Amino acid sequence: MELSLGSNGKAPNALQVADFIRERIRRGRMVPGQRLVEVEIIRQTGASRAKVREAFQRLEVEGLVEIEEYHGASVRDAGIDEVRQIYQCRAALEGLCAAQFITNASAAQRSELVEIQRQLDACVEERMPEQFGRLNMMWHRKLIEGAGNEIAASLLERLHVPIHRLMFESFYSSERLKAANADHHRVLDAIMANDPVRASAEMQSHIGAGLGVLSLIHEEVLA
Repeated sequence: MELSLGSNGKAPNALQVADFIRERIRRGRMVPGQRLVEVEIIRQTGASRAKVREAFQRLEVEGLVEIEEYHGASVRDAGIDEVRQIYQCRAALEGLCAAQFITNASAAQRSELVEIQRQLDACVEERMPEQFGRLNMMWHRKLIEGAGNEIAASLLERLHVPIHRLMFESFYSSERLKAANADHHRVLDAIMANDPVRASAEMQSHIGAGLGVLSLIHEEVLA
């Protein structure tokens, strides 16, 4: 049984409910096509029906939820063409952030990025794909945070939500872990060399490689 967001005596607002749902989509606990049952979310969060519906509307604007008349809300699915466009946007924005990290990040943020990379290396050695996935997200977020570009960060927050759960189930194979980690090292080497042009190019290449893997998985699923 899940703890209610409103267990402190104060009912959550629509933004908190939207965060609650978004995180479950991110973690695959709510999957594309799944109906979002109002009464169940009310039970889990302690929010009012009005706030839950407002949260649905917020998530619809973000492209995460579909609301159909007489059918209610459900987690939105997306085709491979949309996923491709998302990755193209990510490549451009994260390439920019990699370059801006060099000039804007503090010494502490640089050290934190290096430390996360050290932990990623250990995950590859010990074959820990789930932990690698969590640390990979931390690595990207730390780089975006250090870039200091709030507009890019806001846009990327939306683009980081996994859409094709089926594709992501086999995303972190042993080979992919090694390839992704090697990409990280190339980005990090460029950052430590204070080379923004190379850092941006390496990051864009890294995101492009991720799209390539997703496209292959998509083809295998449909084969």
